[in-house]
Amino acid sequence: MFQRPAYAYAVPGLLPTRPPRARGRSGLTRSLVRSLLIMASVAATHAFAQTSSSAPAPANGVYDLIVGTYTGGKSEGLYVYRFDTKTGEATPVSVAKTVNPSYLVVSRDRRFVYAVNELPGDNGPASQRGSVSAFGFDPASGQLTFLDKVSSEGNDPCYLSLSPDGKYLLVANYSVAADPGGSFAVLPVEQDGQLGAAVLTVHHDGSGPVKGRQDNAHVHSTVFSPDGQYLFTQDLGTDKLYAYRYTPDGSRGLFGPTAWRYTDVKAGTGPRHLVFGNDGRYAYLTSELAGTVSVFRYRDGHLTLEQVEKLAEPDFKGAVGAAALHLSPDGKFLYVSNRGDANDISIFAVDESTGKLKRVGRQASLGKSPREFAIDPTGQWLIVGNQNSDTAYVFRRDPQTGLLGPDPKPIEIGSPVDFKFVAP
Repeated sequence: MFQRPAYAYAVPGLLPTRPPRARGRSGLTRSLVRSLLIMASVAATHAFAQTSSSAPAPANGVYDLIVGTYTGGKSEGLYVYRFDTKTGEATPVSVAKTVNPSYLVVSRDRRFVYAVNELPGDNGPASQRGSVSAFGFDPASGQLTFLDKVSSEGNDPCYLSLSPDGKYLLVANYSVAADPGGSFAVLPVEQDGQLGAAVLTVHHDGSGPVKGRQDNAHVHSTVFSPDGQYLFTQDLGTDKLYAYRYTPDGSRGLFGPTAWRYTDVKAGTGPRHLVFGNDGRYAYLTSELAGTVSVFRYRDGHLTLEQVEKLAEPDFKGAVGAAALHLSPDGKFLYVSNRGDANDISIFAVDESTGKLKRVGRQASLGKSPREFAIDPTGQWLIVGNQNSDTAYVFRRDPQTGLLGPDPKPIEIGSPVDFKFVAP
């Protein structure tokens, strides 16, 4: 299960971690140490959660909503709306023109927005690299100002995440082309919000059994553990969740592969996105090709599989394509989008003690290919984008049952993909 994978490093300095040394402590001492480590991990989880949180809720209940899209059709780039959490109404404010900003992330101080430029795409030349664009953001006016753009050092960048200290922006390169193949790159974040050239690029090697989808590595997301000590990269092409230790002091290299290297998932399932529960004890994974969501127990950088649930109805015969997953603000419900012919969102209740999932509902997205969605900070609304039908819908959400109400509010927007709420 834990065979050492092949890695290709674009730059030197990625150092392997040392295997743990044997210790001759008594059982009681080991138990005490383990308890202290768990307490420290929980404390670190809460600290990281606080530094990741947005500003206090606005008194008028109005947030900025930034929407990433695919351009070339009806869309021109990044769109900013005013979103009223009292009514669910979204009012357009501004547009920042940029190519294929299909995924974005907002800095914790809300002053900067980073978006991928997903290129070259299915029909572009493999020699073309994607990029990441940086924007200054004024929450008060809702205006985005272009700062700079740097290479993602790979093809088809599709995911972004900021390191816990905010010093680095990580970009996942899915890479339709076998050369250069799936990778992730580490971009330094400057004081003025601009991005520097990549200081590290890591390529994964390997493939999976699904021809045409797993012919090579496809890094689909880069997610930090709640304690901020580990990075998990979900590789759809190799069916692996790679684990790296984050050591910003450079003592083991910036990102060093762990002793166990990765966690395997079932062959042909295609792991895509990973999120951690609010208390940091459990993680949830979508597997795109299998159309499933999995529950993992998390501890000290290790993920242990606990549960797998199919997203489609038991008698469903069409194509599936698990995509995004998000927890409600209180962590009591998990929502998962399913594309293909399903085009819906599965709703699960989360068991507080075990982290396991119980289905409580399913909601049609009312369009084609619900790739991403978001729940507003108050937990009253869920907005989903239908990438292939140029629509987004705002559903009222019941915080008690987790269910989504009828008669959602439509938003006409070209190829909507990603959504981020920002307090003004």
